Amino acid sequence: MRIVIAGGTGQIGSVLRHWFLKKGHEVVILSRSKPTRNGAVHWNGQDLGSWVEWVDGSDVVINLAGRSVDCRYSAANLKEMMDSRVSSTRVIGQAIEGSSRPPGVWLQMSTATIYAHRFDAANDEVNGIIGGEESAVPPKWKASVDIAKAWEATLNSAHTPRTRKVAMRTAMMMGTGRASVFHVLSKMTRAGLGGPIAGGAQYVSWIHELDLVRAVDALIHDDGFEGPVNLASPNPLPQRAFMEVLRGCWKAPFGLPATSWMAEIGAFILRTETELLFKSRRVIPTHLLSRGFEFQFAKWQSAASDLVSRLKRGHLPIALPPGE
Repeated sequence: MRIVIAGGTGQIGSVLRHWFLKKGHEVVILSRSKPTRNGAVHWNGQDLGSWVEWVDGSDVVINLAGRSVDCRYSAANLKEMMDSRVSSTRVIGQAIEGSSRPPGVWLQMSTATIYAHRFDAANDEVNGIIGGEESAVPPKWKASVDIAKAWEATLNSAHTPRTRKVAMRTAMMMGTGRASVFHVLSKMTRAGLGGPIAGGAQYVSWIHELDLVRAVDALIHDDGFEGPVNLASPNPLPQRAFMEVLRGCWKAPFGLPATSWMAEIGAFILRTETELLFKSRRVIPTHLLSRGFEFQFAKWQSAASDLVSRLKRGHLPIALPPGE
């Protein structure tokens, strides 16, 4: 297949590129930066250009483009987060609409952050509560949900009748990349800072990088997937338990806890936001499970053990499981 990945130079894009190349597919990366590798094509994420020639006749388009959420939620940054997601999604839709041979499937990045902050029950694609109206949460949290909703609305409004569309509501991918969330959490844990944050009752939704790429493969090949699909492990867990498992895998003797105000100071120093730490993301993948998808790493214990083992051996990339 020819697979076009827009915004494919980040953590998820790099893992997908590695996976699809190992399976023998042609991978074309649409990048805002000057292309520095074979298979990379320049685009600006806003306007149609010569890059549309790669979309026309492709089998799959995957759009991951969007400004990183790892920043302070200033008005300027929130606008850039919104504009980068909406503009790139809109122009991908225009490229597909104008194709003489449009791709069979368009996988559009979305986020598990679209769901409400809650502790009582898990959010899935069928009965999950969309966030933005919760009481007693910071106003900036609503901005994150509004961005996610606009992202998906732009996908849904695209006129692409010959292309199946899937919104990938993705939890935090846990992988061995040097700038990955797991790598950062591991550094904190080994430094003795891997304790509960603000009590640690908030749920962490996550997905092992191998299961993420296998899930994306399933979305491509199974026509039964359409609309929003949660890409998350079926077993989210409270942050305190999540970090306890990680400490055990690293054999860290202790993890200092952090109060809310300590986390706020740390987030300010690191130029990020505490929503990434405080929001309870309790998400489960009902659509994946209902269509028979089997997770290789359904439990955090096995996932963390695998990732720690690979990091100890030098950031080993994921390998194709037998038969895949």
